[in-house]
Amino acid sequence: MRTHPHALRFSFSRSVSSLVLLLAWACSAPGIAVAQQASTAPSSSPVMAMGAMQGMDQNSMPGVRMPADASNTSAPLHATKSEKKPTKKPSDGRADMNLQTMPKMPSAAVLGTPPGDMPSMAHRSEPLPHQHGTGSKPDMRMEPMQGGNAPTNARSPDYSQGVGYGSMKGMDMADNAAQSMVLIDQIEAVHGRDANGQDWEGEGWYGNDSNKFWIRTEGERSAGKFENGDLEAFWNHSLATYWSTQLGARQDVGVGLGRTWLAFGVQGISPYWFELEATAYAGRSGRTAARVRAEYELLLAQKLILQPELEANLYGRDDPQRRIGTGLSDVQFGLRLRYEMRREFAPYIGVNFVNRMGTTADFARQYHQPVFDRQIVAGIRIWF
Repeated sequence: MRTHPHALRFSFSRSVSSLVLLLAWACSAPGIAVAQQASTAPSSSPVMAMGAMQGMDQNSMPGVRMPADASNTSAPLHATKSEKKPTKKPSDGRADMNLQTMPKMPSAAVLGTPPGDMPSMAHRSEPLPHQHGTGSKPDMRMEPMQGGNAPTNARSPDYSQGVGYGSMKGMDMADNAAQSMVLIDQIEAVHGRDANGQDWEGEGWYGNDSNKFWIRTEGERSAGKFENGDLEAFWNHSLATYWSTQLGARQDVGVGLGRTWLAFGVQGISPYWFELEATAYAGRSGRTAARVRAEYELLLAQKLILQPELEANLYGRDDPQRRIGTGLSDVQFGLRLRYEMRREFAPYIGVNFVNRMGTTADFARQYHQPVFDRQIVAGIRIWF
């Protein structure tokens, strides 16, 4: 009876497998001598390729894909001893992978998703697709660490939590105590087109954050004569974080008759840190006036500051005795560069432009004054 070649190959492979199992059992039997001899003797047993064993096709195992090795498939079973000796490959720093101890990884087909859409291992609040309906552990949702509304009794209104200041004096913040300040913003010598003189501008206040007594003054002296000036006194009341209202009076001094005005205005700091003042005045005989001022401090360096300033004055009626006309009377623009030797003391130099308009310009021509005057100034700025 002629035996089929495939039957012979199967019988031969089965015999080889039985022989390998028998040798493995003999090596694992208890015996110190055998174990020591096996550990000390150089290994000469052939390395069997996994592809040579039938029924162990790793490409058919779910979740495992092994690259094809042409040398394993073409090597005959009766290879010589020198050919069967494994060659030592250079190590690339990675640990050897033991396929027998590796856990099975589910394939994309088992997960039910295409290979390119495998879920990542990142933290996520929603469950993975294969966790639905499989009886696995409940989903671990990561809730936010902070958020929500604090309970009503979380803290006391003054944040003291019922702890007093004790017997030590001065431990309270005293953030509403009365404070004071005097600022002489400009005291300077002026060199104009037709004459030289001196100008001043300053303010001071005393009070707390909500209410202050506020004074403000400015004026000029030219050709050895006192030209004009004014003194204002206000009750300053805080309206918002950076804004306050002012209610008080103004007294004009200098050339002509002195005028007394009731004053009401607002002042504060606008966005981008522009300091603004707007004040309206009402006097006797229906006289009205208004003044608008704006200034800004540009820090060129830690101690070098450029300060532009703009001022405009308006009047409701002519006042020939004080050389003032109706409407927009004059506009002044100054640019001063100061160096703060100390925060409280800073010399400066600059330029100031004065433009008289309308009827006020006519009065200036009548009294031989320039309608447009460019002035070079130098002075100091002091506060305490």
